[in-house]
Amino acid sequence: MSDMTDTGPMRAADGTPLKKSLARALRRQKLRALALIAPLLIFVLVTFVVPIGDMLFRSVENQIVSDTLPNTIQRLAGWNPDSGEIPDEAVFAALAVDFQAAAEEKNHTKLGTRLNYENPGMSSLFRKTGRGADDIGKNFQKTFTGFDKAWGKGEAWAALLGSDKWLAATEGWTKDAGPEPKFSARDEAEFALPLTTGVYRSFARVARADGKKAAADTKPWPVLFNALAEDISSASPEAIAAIGGPSADLLKSAAQGLSSAEPISYKDTFVAIDKGWADLGTWQTIQAYAGDYTPGYFLNAVDLEKGTDGIKKRPDQQRIYLMLFWRTIWMSMLITGCCLLLGYPVAWILANLRASTANVLMILVLLPFWTSLLVRTSAWKVLLQQQGVINDVLVWLGLVDDANRLVLINNQFGTIVAMTHILLPFMILPLYSVMKTIPPAYLRAAKSLGATNWTAFWRVYFPQSVPGIGAGAILCYILAIGYYITPELVGGTQGVFISNRIAFHISSSLNWGLAAALGAILLGAVLLLYYVYDKIVGIDNVKLG
Repeated sequence: MSDMTDTGPMRAADGTPLKKSLARALRRQKLRALALIAPLLIFVLVTFVVPIGDMLFRSVENQIVSDTLPNTIQRLAGWNPDSGEIPDEAVFAALAVDFQAAAEEKNHTKLGTRLNYENPGMSSLFRKTGRGADDIGKNFQKTFTGFDKAWGKGEAWAALLGSDKWLAATEGWTKDAGPEPKFSARDEAEFALPLTTGVYRSFARVARADGKKAAADTKPWPVLFNALAEDISSASPEAIAAIGGPSADLLKSAAQGLSSAEPISYKDTFVAIDKGWADLGTWQTIQAYAGDYTPGYFLNAVDLEKGTDGIKKRPDQQRIYLMLFWRTIWMSMLITGCCLLLGYPVAWILANLRASTANVLMILVLLPFWTSLLVRTSAWKVLLQQQGVINDVLVWLGLVDDANRLVLINNQFGTIVAMTHILLPFMILPLYSVMKTIPPAYLRAAKSLGATNWTAFWRVYFPQSVPGIGAGAILCYILAIGYYITPELVGGTQGVFISNRIAFHISSSLNWGLAAALGAILLGAVLLLYYVYDKIVGIDNVKLG
């Protein structure tokens, strides 16, 4: 008998060890399940996870400052904002080059808009400067073309700054041949003329994107002359002499001519364009937000600001967001409570009526879903306004004097009433589905044991309906905290939520960074609510029947 005992592993019909065969079958089953949910998973990632991630990134992203004013930011790093003096001439010289290049690419207005969020007035400063800063480059353009007319042609600049490989690749290029080869700089030119090379790289990129002419055939930007003058003034004669290529002699003669030219005061030029450049606050704002990432949006979202002396409160007239957050939270809680008080009896009645009668009444509960949200909100405007139906009825009954009609709209009361009506079905449905599963025999058994109607309800029925209360409360609160159409229409200035400001910054002010920060805080508040609810009640206890 012992000889017939198989001490080896159990095997499947094909001879494979049973454990391995089961693992393979489970793996295939999991792959099939993953294939079935893959479309939904991809949809959720694309429409939910990716937008939220992008929103969170926008709330701290700040590359526009360093990308638009790279040389200015680099030189501004050595400036002390607490010195009481605006930056020196070297910073203004870098600003002249950066600003003209940004104006050529139409980026100066975007930067002005970004900094205007932190320091009102910056937008107009940048717009006005954009119209006048180009004159700096044009003055240098006259100087260089006075040395030699060749400076006015694109070929001279391409030969001076472009590498031999790039020049060979672009020779004979036409727009029919596809995109122009990407610009690559001559090594010695990039070392000796960093400002000029950087501006020409942007110039070549714009020409390449336009696709009509090669960079060598395109009229040079005036800022190139300004940048070249700055580079020549700061470069050593040896570095200038080391630059080769077809335009080497042209550069050397221009360097000799500039040595006797009268220097320009960039500081006086910018202050003459706009006195805002002599304001210490302008430069403090630029330096404070020079980093690629900033907490500024989140600070603004909680009524704070970043200054030279650290984080401080914003002026009293600008502190609105904490008040709006608090109003949104407590009004959403109040609306959820009103929905519970009104929805619980309705759900109880529906759960205890005959099925035929309950189905008819359930149609009335669902009827608002078949009506546009905008129509329902507009109907409340008609009902609640001072010349509306409710006030007319009260005046007719003599309960209210015609000269002292009630103010029921454009305030918090109007928002609470309208949103309670809109969200009430979201409370009734979870309550009804849970109450429908509670056996009526439990109440009869409690009463037969001597309990009163109230005791039977409170000790037996109500605890079993708590999961429905939890589901309805979370659903109503989450919807309420993010509503903005109804508060906008019936809330006036006293009944709007933080979501209204988010919508404003996205669609009107275009301050997407601040909108993203406000949205991120609101998202954090919702997640905190889920966490607290899970600790107190337990998410597992939330049921829909």
